[in-house]
Amino acid sequence: MPENDFHCGQNCRNTCSMLNEALRKETTSVKFYESVIDQCATPEVKVFLNELMETRRVEVLKIIQKLNEIRARSQALDGIASSFNTV
Repeated sequence: MPENDFHCGQNCRNTCSMLNEALRKETTSVKFYESVIDQCATPEVKVFLNELMETRRVEVLKIIQKLNEIRARSQALDGIASSFNTV
């Protein structure tokens, strides 16, 4: 699949397909950097790649945090809606 061959269906419920796709790509990027760092023999390049990997890890955590916020908000709204249905 080409890199930009993802289209949001905008039918998210309790999650976000775009963020899940971003999470998948960022996680793949981290794994790639982990594998090339192990193979790299040049200290300067190894340090640079490690910095890139750490940046990607921070991005992964931000995406996970946002997905958790979306789920929590959706669950709260579901709880509010269900409280009206039990009357």
